[in-house]
Amino acid sequence: MRKLSTLAILCAATAFLAGARLPPQGPMPEPRPDAGQATSPTSPSSEKAEPPAPEEVPAPQPKPDVNDPEAPASGQPPAPQAAPSKPGPAEPMQGPPRPSGSPESSQPPTEEGKPPGEQTLEEQHLTIEPESDAEHAECTAALQSLGVVFKDTPRIDDGNGCGIDKPIIVSEALPGIKLKPEATIRCPAALALARWMKDSVIPAASAALPEQGRITTVNQATSYMCRLRNGAGTGKISEHARGNAIDIASFHFEKGDDVAVRSRREDSTLTGAFQRTVSAAGCLYFTTVLDPESDAAHETHFHLDIIERKGGYRYCH
Repeated sequence: MRKLSTLAILCAATAFLAGARLPPQGPMPEPRPDAGQATSPTSPSSEKAEPPAPEEVPAPQPKPDVNDPEAPASGQPPAPQAAPSKPGPAEPMQGPPRPSGSPESSQPPTEEGKPPGEQTLEEQHLTIEPESDAEHAECTAALQSLGVVFKDTPRIDDGNGCGIDKPIIVSEALPGIKLKPEATIRCPAALALARWMKDSVIPAASAALPEQGRITTVNQATSYMCRLRNGAGTGKISEHARGNAIDIASFHFEKGDDVAVRSRREDSTLTGAFQRTVSAAGCLYFTTVLDPESDAAHETHFHLDIIERKGGYRYCH
């Protein structure tokens, strides 16, 4: 009975829906408050339209810079530009002073028109450096305590800056070790030589060449000499011309042959080890050490000098 009732209800609903019809025209949208302006039918109804802005007279815009590649064209011919003013002299850049070694601060050419590196000894107008009496006395006292045999000699002035204010002549580098020929040098150079011999050369010889006996003579090639470096015609003055340098050519031993200073970089003997040792140790006492490996000008001797450099810099090769 219940099923028949349900079926009757469904049939009645179907008949009712079949008789229903859609209206011939759908509802029209209501106009918005700003109906005077055209609107897009696709605009979302949730967005609120802003009221129209009042009409204003457009303000004149500044003319774009014609030199600016990014500026848009205005359609008007560009106004003529004023001629650029002539630049004044450039002011020097501010900052710390240039270092003394920079090219801008290097010494200008002298009255002869040559840079210092191209001048002869006569063109450089050098002078002999004075020595303190107190420092000289202290140095000679140190020589005496080491047993160095020397004597004072009058001031040397060979002109053009060559000379020694307080020279000495050394005949023995240490007691029993002759310096041949005698060397005319400044006291500080003689003191460096004596300390190098005592603390480095003699111990190295005892360790490497004990069968040779003790060193009896140091043969020197050059001490004081008025000239430029390496005997050149132009350039810097040699430390030999100031009494600050000595060249050592060989060591004579009590027994056996002399040990000559020559190229021994590849010498695997104890003699080679001895020479390389004393060459390296020389930098402890001298500020310049040039050996046969340095250049062709020093193939047969050590060049040892006590030139003073900024910051205590030493050159040893």
